[in-house]
Amino acid sequence: MGAPGKVLLPLLCALLLGAGGVHAGKILVFPEDGSHWVNMQVILRELGSRGHALTVVRSVRSWYIKENPALYTSVSVDPPAPEGFSADMFNALLQRSLQLQRMSSLRYFFEQQSDIVHTLQLFHGSALQMISTILDDAELTDRLREEHFDLMLTDPAFPAGVLLANYLELPLVYNVRWLNTGDAHMAIAPSPPSFVPMYNSLLPDQMGLWERARNLVRYMSSMIQEHYAILPIYSELIERHFPPGADLLSMQRRADIWLMRVDFIFDFPRPTMPNMVYIGGFQCRLSKPLPDDLEAFVQSSGDHGIIVMSLGAMIASLPKDISEAIAMAFAELPQKVVWRYIGERPSNLGSNTLLVNWLPQNDLLGHPKTRAFVAHGGTNGMYEAIYHGVPVVGLPLLFDQYDNLLRLQVRGGARVVKAATLTTATFKEALEDVIKNSSYRETMHKLSRLHKDRLVSPLDTATFWIEYVMRNKGAAHLRPESWDMPWYTYHSVDVVLLLLVLACLSVVVPVIACRLLGRAILKKSKVE
Repeated sequence: MGAPGKVLLPLLCALLLGAGGVHAGKILVFPEDGSHWVNMQVILRELGSRGHALTVVRSVRSWYIKENPALYTSVSVDPPAPEGFSADMFNALLQRSLQLQRMSSLRYFFEQQSDIVHTLQLFHGSALQMISTILDDAELTDRLREEHFDLMLTDPAFPAGVLLANYLELPLVYNVRWLNTGDAHMAIAPSPPSFVPMYNSLLPDQMGLWERARNLVRYMSSMIQEHYAILPIYSELIERHFPPGADLLSMQRRADIWLMRVDFIFDFPRPTMPNMVYIGGFQCRLSKPLPDDLEAFVQSSGDHGIIVMSLGAMIASLPKDISEAIAMAFAELPQKVVWRYIGERPSNLGSNTLLVNWLPQNDLLGHPKTRAFVAHGGTNGMYEAIYHGVPVVGLPLLFDQYDNLLRLQVRGGARVVKAATLTTATFKEALEDVIKNSSYRETMHKLSRLHKDRLVSPLDTATFWIEYVMRNKGAAHLRPESWDMPWYTYHSVDVVLLLLVLACLSVVVPVIACRLLGRAILKKSKVE
C-alpha cells in the first residue's frame, strides 16, 4: 500500500467510527443471563471506554450478572419468583437432552417439541416476573424516566428489556441472535423454509424434497409455539401497562438497529434487512500469554501439541459414563489435554490430561500448539475457534448448539459426535481424524482469514451503530414497512385472492353476458 493509502485508511476508519462527534451518552442495558451476558459485557466495556454512562438492570438472584460499579450502575430488581437460569436447571436440561438423543426420530421430534415449549414457558415466565416487578413499581419507573436515557441496549431472547424500552419510549438497539422461538431474522426478514433452515431442524441450506417438508413442519411448529404458547404469557401485562391494541410482536419489531451475532462465513446466507448489522465474532481478540504453570504444561506437549476441551459457561461436566469414555480416549492420545471440568474426577484419567475449574479459552485457542477444540457448540466458542483457525470436535448438548456445529461441519471445519451414544472408540476416532486430516485445519484457517477480512472490526461496527442511534434519536428510516403488516398482506394473500376473483369474473361475466344475449336473441326470434 502506498503512502496515500496508509493515510487514507485510518482516516476513513476514524470517520466511520467517530462521525458526528457523539457526546457521552446514557445507555440503559437490559441483558440476559449466562453466556449471553459474557458477550454483552464485551460491548459494555467498549462503550464504557468511550465515555458512555451505563446502567444495567439485573435480578438480585442473577447467576452471572453481578454488580460492577467500576463499569456500570446497577438497578437490582427482586422478582417474586426465582430466575430460570441456574446450574441445577441446566444440568436437568442436559439429562433430558441425552435421554431424547437415544429415542427414535419420530418420537424424538414430538418429545422435543413438547420439551421446547415447556422450557420456553419456564424462561418466559421468569422474564414476565422480572418485567412485572419493574412496571408495577411506579417509583422505579419514574426514576428510570428521570434519567433521560439516550437508548436501551438489550438482548431480546426474552422480551423483558423490549417491554421496558417500549414503556419508557426509548430508542432500541438489540444485541441479538435468538427471539421468541427461533432465529431473530424470522421476525422482520424474509425466511423462506425452502432454503432457510429452522431452529433445531439439524438441516443444511441445501435441502431435498423430504428435507424441505421437514423444515416446513418445523417452521409451522415454531409459529404455533410463538402465537399460542409464548405471546399469551405477556397479554395480561401488556393490557395493564400499554395502550389498547399494543402487542408484543409489534414492540419487538420496532427496534432501530439489530446487532446480529452472525457472520455469514459461519452461518448460512439468507435474506436480510437494512437495520440488521452483522457483528458475529465481536468478542474475539488476539491471544494473550498464558499463566506460567499452564504455559509449562502446554510446552511439555512437544510437537504433538494440545487439545482444549470446554463445555461453556452453563455445563461444567457430563454424566460419569460419558466423562470416563472421554477421559479414556484422551489417555490413549499423544497430545496433552486441558479440560475444563467440575465434578468427580474420572477414575481412568490419563497423566496427559489437566483438569481445571476455569481456563483462558481464547488464549489457549490462540496458542500455536493447540491442535483441536472439543466444544459443545456455543456461539462464543465457535467464533473463537474460527478466529484462531482451530478445528473442532463437537458434542452438542442443548439449544442452538446442534445447529451451530452442523454449520461448521458443513463448512468442513468440524466433526460432530453424539454425546448420548459416545464411546471411547468413536470419540478417539473423531479426534484423530480432526488432528491428522489437514483439511479441517486448512478450512478453519480459510474461515479465519475471511472472518478477519473486513474494513472495520465487528466490535467497532457495533459501537458505531449504537452511537448512530444516539446521534440521530433512533433509526426509524431503516425499519422495513413489513414489520407492521398483517400476515395476509405480507404474503400477498389478499392480492392473490383479488386476482383470483378478477380472473373468475373475467370468465364468468362474458359467459353470463353471452347467455343473456343468446336468450334475448332466441326470445326475439320466437316473437317474430
